[in-house]
Amino acid sequence: MIQVDLTGASAFWGENTPDFSAVKAAHEALSAGSCRGSDFLGWLTLPQTMESTELSRIVACGKRIRESSQVLVVVGIGGSYLGARAAYELLGRRKDGVELLFAGNGLSADALTDTIELLGNRDFSVNVVSKSGTTLEPALGFRIFRELLEKKYGREEADRRIYATTDARRGALKSSADLHGWESFTVPDDVGGRYSVLSAVGLLPMAAAGYDVELVIDAAKDAFRALDERSESNPAWQYAAARQRLRSMGRQIELLACYEPSFRMMAEWWKQLFGESEGKEGLGLFPASVEYNADLHSMGQYVQEGPRHLIETVVSFEHAAHSFTVPFDENDTDGLNYTSGHDLNEIAAIACAAVKEAHIAGGVPNIGITAPARNEQGFAELVCFFELSCALSGLVQGVNPFDQPGVEAYKKNMFRMLGDWK
Repeated sequence: MIQVDLTGASAFWGENTPDFSAVKAAHEALSAGSCRGSDFLGWLTLPQTMESTELSRIVACGKRIRESSQVLVVVGIGGSYLGARAAYELLGRRKDGVELLFAGNGLSADALTDTIELLGNRDFSVNVVSKSGTTLEPALGFRIFRELLEKKYGREEADRRIYATTDARRGALKSSADLHGWESFTVPDDVGGRYSVLSAVGLLPMAAAGYDVELVIDAAKDAFRALDERSESNPAWQYAAARQRLRSMGRQIELLACYEPSFRMMAEWWKQLFGESEGKEGLGLFPASVEYNADLHSMGQYVQEGPRHLIETVVSFEHAAHSFTVPFDENDTDGLNYTSGHDLNEIAAIACAAVKEAHIAGGVPNIGITAPARNEQGFAELVCFFELSCALSGLVQGVNPFDQPGVEAYKKNMFRMLGDWK
């Protein structure tokens, strides 16, 4: 299970310890459905919901995609694709799974062209993910890849290769799916996009990629059960309380760091989760991310000696999937023969400890988060941990962690400007 280490932050708040009573009240309101945004709490029971509804069909559909295609193009933006992409990069490509390509998350013609070139002449299917079907970026992306499907396979076969994840009853995409007979899955009404990774939104691409989504759901059920503990030993309580205490002391930016490059898109998912949930009413920590060790040689100077408005949260994995022994160099030209015979993971752990010590000494509070491993269980536990922590933290901060009114501002302007073309 996820573990949180606050020893690197406690020196900064001294006797002014985190307010666990506020987190307790938030957790009780969340469980009772009496908190702000209570119409969007379906993510708390999503593992059970999926198990009793769409999970078996997702598993079967993933198998069918793997048998017919070499690539699945996932078309979506924000919460409609970040969770699946985070899983794909964190867990790595499986030899018995399809390759995932992602589109519809921008309006760059160059990026779109690059994706089409990566696709090449391989057999592919498309999973379009959109609650409404009218969000500009994925809607245009889907138009393009649907046309590619129809040119390659003909309209009838193309329709068999399109999978829609959308509203259960209404919307442009749902209407199109019904009209053309596309197999469709549900974006639950009571789950916001950034909390939807454990629904078909994330699970269908994961199943196509060869991951054990039944294991993901089982691990998520266990994780939410464990995280329902009402005490200060709950890691979600610890993380939520610590970051809100540090925010109240003037910290403005939270850096999420990890020493595994495969965590990069998980950090992007985390940034949407916390940024969209807490960044409102003039409040919220700014969520940013760094990739260590690489960013220690680029951002390290700023973290060490820049303005002291940072919190550093470091994710690590208890068990590495691989080991690598440093070889002996007969000439020892780099002077590092003293490391020969040692495992690279051992050296990485020492580097991590050295960075933590240096940054704390430089005035940066450090929160440690440890997950079991980079596998289906570890992914599920991280998702559940961060989702609950985010909800509790937002409620303690005093905002609705489940809406995103500010996101609509640019959309209104964009459609107003595009309206001149009509």
